[in-house]
Amino acid sequence: MDCCCRARRPDLAFAFFGRFLRTGLAISAILFNSLLKGLCDAKRTDESLDVLLCRMPELGCVPNVISYSVLLKSFCSEKKSQRAVELLQIMAKEGGVCSPNVVSYNTVIDGLFKEGEVAKACDLFHEMVQQGISPDVMTYSSIIRALGKARAMDKAEMFFRQMVDKGVQPDIFIYTNLIHGYATLGQWKEAVRVFNLMVDDGIVPDHHIFNILIHAYDARGMMGDADAMLIFHEMKQQGVKSDVVTYLNVIAAFCRMGRLDDAMDIFTQMIDQGLPPNQAVYHCLIKGFCTHGGLVKVKELLSEMISKGMHLDVVFFNSVINDLCKEGKVVKAQQVFDFIRHIGLCPNIAMFCSLMEGYCLIGKMKEALRIFESMVSAGLQPNVVAYGTLINGYCKRGRIDNGLNIFREMLLKGVKPSTITYNIVIGGLFHAGRTVAAKEKFQEMIESGIPVDIGIYNTVLYGLLRNNCFDEADTLFKKLRSTNVKIDIVIITTMISGMFKARRIEEAKYLFDSISANKLVPSIVTYSLMITNFINEGLLEEADDIFSAMEKAGCAPNSRLLNHATRLLLEKGEIIRAANYLAKIDKKNFSLEASTTEMLISLFSRKEAWQEHIKLFPAKYQFLVGASYS
Repeated sequence: MDCCCRARRPDLAFAFFGRFLRTGLAISAILFNSLLKGLCDAKRTDESLDVLLCRMPELGCVPNVISYSVLLKSFCSEKKSQRAVELLQIMAKEGGVCSPNVVSYNTVIDGLFKEGEVAKACDLFHEMVQQGISPDVMTYSSIIRALGKARAMDKAEMFFRQMVDKGVQPDIFIYTNLIHGYATLGQWKEAVRVFNLMVDDGIVPDHHIFNILIHAYDARGMMGDADAMLIFHEMKQQGVKSDVVTYLNVIAAFCRMGRLDDAMDIFTQMIDQGLPPNQAVYHCLIKGFCTHGGLVKVKELLSEMISKGMHLDVVFFNSVINDLCKEGKVVKAQQVFDFIRHIGLCPNIAMFCSLMEGYCLIGKMKEALRIFESMVSAGLQPNVVAYGTLINGYCKRGRIDNGLNIFREMLLKGVKPSTITYNIVIGGLFHAGRTVAAKEKFQEMIESGIPVDIGIYNTVLYGLLRNNCFDEADTLFKKLRSTNVKIDIVIITTMISGMFKARRIEEAKYLFDSISANKLVPSIVTYSLMITNFINEGLLEEADDIFSAMEKAGCAPNSRLLNHATRLLLEKGEIIRAANYLAKIDKKNFSLEASTTEMLISLFSRKEAWQEHIKLFPAKYQFLVGASYS
């Protein structure tokens, strides 16, 4: 029977089981457990449950905890953990040899966590404790891993402390999950604290833990720090063998910092340790030299790759060019592009589009058009993305007619515009003040059957409000709310901005108050709009109320809002309120913007003003008193 089940032939196992019954020999739970497992392995869990709850009792065989555990594991692996919970309750009710043990609970708790049922899993944990079953290291490992993934490190830490208090010895997996959780959140000091705690506990960290720590330092741009490299060297001193991932993390960090000599030193160490670099390592170095170094070394690295039978990937080079263009390093991107063609690789449409977009971003539309034409010369048919890139470039530069010419050319070539293409054109027309043409394009889009998404509606509303078509915008907004279009916070924020611009203050207030009714949450942009406009309108108490509500909602004010609000209040002579905002800037370690500093110096230059209020300002800003007289 066991062989049949292992061969995924439960039907044959049933046949042998029938023969066994005819012998009249006593049936044991062990025999049934083999059959239950075979059915579960064949994804016939419901049949297995029927055998457990009906057939076994009919044949006078009492299931044991192992019998139930087979089903619990199967339900959880099939992501049916709620059924496992119900079966667990049956076990507890039956009692005796069926009573659930720590393994039973661990199986279901882990299953619930994997399905994202964090609250249910924690409830089951507490139920387990109430039943007098002591959690073991596997229980805590499952909980801490799941809470770490859910970024609930405060709760994970609580369970860790509870575990230690109850005398359960944490293992390397517990520490790994804690370190990984803190590292993911960027709380590297906490990650290092747990690492040191683990070492003090006598547990030798493995390469996986060191990789997590190295990656954490890299994510914070701290690989150049002595502490970060100390981790790498400590790994060697403790005899922990680095793997490819370890070296890749360190090399990637040095490449991002432009420390290419250091990256090559680590690369050499890797080879000396007998670890052959994989394609990811070469890609990392090549990207580093493309960005910060010279193409001579790139050619050398590419030759090494080819000699080792590695494939040269156009998609990879596209990501390099794309990143360079986004950083404004378009000349460098062009050099890489030319280099790729020189070594015999054929750029794809995505690569041409990346380079075109780079030139568009720095306003070199002639160069962008040249790349477009060279793409056509290379035998590639421009797609909607290629046309859209050019159109967007022209529109962003205020050259809407050039953009419309490209749009018409696209239609003549039989390339169908996308929702994004229309969004670009409509936005460009509104920006140019050509409201009628923009509305016509919007209508053309609807009639052509191209999907109109929430982004398009926001563009149209913003365009109408920008061009003082307040009533039309209001009509469209009300129409959207009466249909099935799902309004988002961006649209409501756009409308609030428009209402303030039209000085329809009460309507702006009403829209803000309606946010929660629409099951939405104000963004920092929404709050900033309300606060700054209330200050402008002299509604200072209402501005204070909104700021308090924002903090209570857990939306942290950013530097831009605090600086802007400070300047507006200083302009109105509201020194005390401005001092409160300055205190928040100080507390959050934000910098004063140049215009805020200038305004403070101007304020302090008026003797009658600063002498009365200087003590209200944070001490670090009182140096501006001297600056005002220098």
